[in-house]
Amino acid sequence: MDKQPPSSLPAESPWLSQQQGFEAINRLGGSRTPFLFIVSYDKQKIFAQPLHTLDNDICYKLEDWRNYPVQKRTKPYTLAKFPVDFTHYRRAIETVQEEIRSGNTYLLNLTFETPVETNLTLKEIFTWAQAKFKLYFKGEFICFSPERFVEIESNTIATYPMKGTIDATLPNAKETILADEKEMAEHVMIVDLMRNDLGMVGTDVKVETFRYTDTIRAGDKPLLQVSSKITASLPKDWHTQLGTILERLTPAGSITGTPKKRTVEIIDAVETYERRFYTGIFGIYNGTDLRSAVMIRFMEEREGNLYYKSGGGITIDSDARSEYEELIDKIYLPL
Repeated sequence: MDKQPPSSLPAESPWLSQQQGFEAINRLGGSRTPFLFIVSYDKQKIFAQPLHTLDNDICYKLEDWRNYPVQKRTKPYTLAKFPVDFTHYRRAIETVQEEIRSGNTYLLNLTFETPVETNLTLKEIFTWAQAKFKLYFKGEFICFSPERFVEIESNTIATYPMKGTIDATLPNAKETILADEKEMAEHVMIVDLMRNDLGMVGTDVKVETFRYTDTIRAGDKPLLQVSSKITASLPKDWHTQLGTILERLTPAGSITGTPKKRTVEIIDAVETYERRFYTGIFGIYNGTDLRSAVMIRFMEEREGNLYYKSGGGITIDSDARSEYEELIDKIYLPL
């Protein structure tokens, strides 16, 4: 991952180190200052800036919270994908499944970086993308995520782990995915992990809704995605502990696996690229409530080239070919 030590961040960098970043989030929450935060996957780079001073080349949307005007797409688009070859992908899955057989992990979210080409700019894709949660950061990366991370209202924290995807145009798609034993096992493991995570920061943990489906647009194809809702009660002074809460809960369980600590170590060894901000989190605290999202459906620009990052959960029963096709299906523009 992005293993640059905090002390080596340039002085002009907008990014804070892990300790500095979470302390800044605690201070901003304690003063009830509305702010945007971004946390990289490995937590080594954190951004936290009050909304009233937010740079004008940073745009966000979290459901009906946004700082840019709605615009309709004004031109057609193209998207070409150049994914990792299947042989390489299959070797990676086999390595993961050997770790599962050894008892080192039970579920691991395996991801890859795919070079892509499009006639649109990152800003155009961001502006026109149809998604509940979106972020544009200084021409460097965008995400148009369907997945909430946590939200806090009053003294209640809720998380919505998303695990399980199927082509919504297939006959009886909803019934099929909800009855799929592999998908059920994967989802149960993530729900259990997130219950435990919320138990580290709150009390009275409840699974309020188990395995419901949402429809999202994946280019021209609709997808059904399966989520659950889990809640817990926070102490009344949670505003002063926002950074501490986010540090304990990250990285998100839905994009790592279980058990989290050992699974993250395996991800570091198996994945052949740096996730950086992909599968990190971003969110808004408005002085009263908090909304956040997992940074999936993610594109970044490096040296004039575009890269799309995607993946999925691997279990002992995963089929390499179907997982490979899911990885490619998740490379889309929801325009």
